[in-house]
Amino acid sequence: MLLEDNIDTDRIIPARFLSRVSRSGYGELLFSDVRKDDFPLDRPEAKGASILVVGTNFGCGSSREHAVWAIQQAGYRAVIALIKGYSPGYSDIFRQNAANCGLLLIELPEADHAKLVKAGVGATITIDLPNQTIAVGPESIHFEMNPTNKEAIVNGLDLIGTTLVYDDAISNYEGHAKAFVTPGA
Repeated sequence: MLLEDNIDTDRIIPARFLSRVSRSGYGELLFSDVRKDDFPLDRPEAKGASILVVGTNFGCGSSREHAVWAIQQAGYRAVIALIKGYSPGYSDIFRQNAANCGLLLIELPEADHAKLVKAGVGATITIDLPNQTIAVGPESIHFEMNPTNKEAIVNGLDLIGTTLVYDDAISNYEGHAKAFVTPGA
């Protein structure tokens, strides 16, 4: 759990790492500038976690897919954020980058988020994406999700994979469509 609010993308993955040529190797750089003694994600009870519970407005700041890659490559398959008042769980650009890269983002209102916090670090949390529920102990928490993002994640599709679902229809259209011709050319 990393329950701070307003964690920006530069904290998630510092800008100096954005010039790497490869898309791999970002997991060990996750929060590299703020990982000091007793950093929550380094505690023994957090070892092997695949769900990251965070505060509100996570991923604010500049757009960088690298932040999503770092989270995924560090072993996290889902991030669960807090919706508090008028503050969303995620910034819009981080939300879109996560959807494009296949990282599951869930937003919960304060009462439901508090149930996860109360369960504590190392608790067993199970996400049932098709039914949009989170099980923690005897509790079952429902969450809302964009149907398009849900379908892509359930089917393991990124943006290219989502486009390729329509490959036959695209080929058919291109095979029958008349090319645009500039008048007088």
